[in-house]
Amino acid sequence: MITVRVPLGDRSYDVLVGHGVRSELAALLPVSARRAAIVTQAGIPFSVDPGIPFEVFEIGDGEDYKSLATIESLCRGFARMGLTRSDVVIGVGGGMVTDVAGFAAASWHRGIPVVHVSTTLVGMVDAAIGGKTGVNLPVVDGVGGKNLVGAFWQPSGVLCDLDALATLPPREVRCGRGEIAKYHFLTGDDLLAMGEEERVARCVQIKADIVASDEREGGRRALLNYGHTLAHALEIATDHSLAHGEAVAIGLIYAAHLARHLGRIDDARVQQHYEVVGGAYELDTSLPPGLSADELLALMGRDKKVLGDQLTFVLDGAHGVEVVPGVSRNDALAALHSMA
Repeated sequence: MITVRVPLGDRSYDVLVGHGVRSELAALLPVSARRAAIVTQAGIPFSVDPGIPFEVFEIGDGEDYKSLATIESLCRGFARMGLTRSDVVIGVGGGMVTDVAGFAAASWHRGIPVVHVSTTLVGMVDAAIGGKTGVNLPVVDGVGGKNLVGAFWQPSGVLCDLDALATLPPREVRCGRGEIAKYHFLTGDDLLAMGEEERVARCVQIKADIVASDEREGGRRALLNYGHTLAHALEIATDHSLAHGEAVAIGLIYAAHLARHLGRIDDARVQQHYEVVGGAYELDTSLPPGLSADELLALMGRDKKVLGDQLTFVLDGAHGVEVVPGVSRNDALAALHSMA
């Protein structure tokens, strides 16, 4: 077992990585907790024992259920069981579950403790760490988007039990590789040369270091969005038939094309992105067929980081990956055409 500390003062917590670490769940719960609300999904073949009385709340599967309606349903359930501010919410599942469970915990009684038990590779290396919680706002009359409603709410602890990875279909593993590829470009680490436990723990450490320096995404934490601006647009444009990690992989390639178009990197560096994402990590690097560049541009225009009529991207450059504001829509569109 490897323990990674997320150092945030009085909100610091441990992330435990290893096989069988779910047995440590009771030790991570707040000492005040007398009851637990376990938020999960049907079909997740991974059970936990918090060591205190609990009720299980199953949420729907799919992005349509990552919604305010789901938060309301959970909070009504918390009310029925009499969950107090001294009790605890436990999220057991992938990134969608921990996002929803975290936001419900942040909202109930204006904030109660939450502990995450991540069961997917995406969740272990990214979604369950760092305290960003939220749900989607359905697009109505051109308004809405992914993860637009939420809160920063740090967990009391996170368990990354590698036994859960054996239950994942190959596509879910590929999705996790999309996020791991992102860390490759943020650090240059040869993550694929590491063993499974070390690789997951290293990704957690990278994110923990960034979160510790910028908890609420006022600066450096935005680097974790590398590849995500187009990725979120692709998820919506494909009605989520393209999974998050798959979309991030394509978003990394797009970010390289955009950086090249802006003169920040050269052709050789773009090729390195293809070699890492498509070669080493064996992920798709092409835009899905049939998508309109104009539609993708419009969807990127609804991103949380948009300032006026200009876009903000995380892009590679001579000094590494940086936040780049003020990207014109014409430049963003040109990079899409270049990638196609």
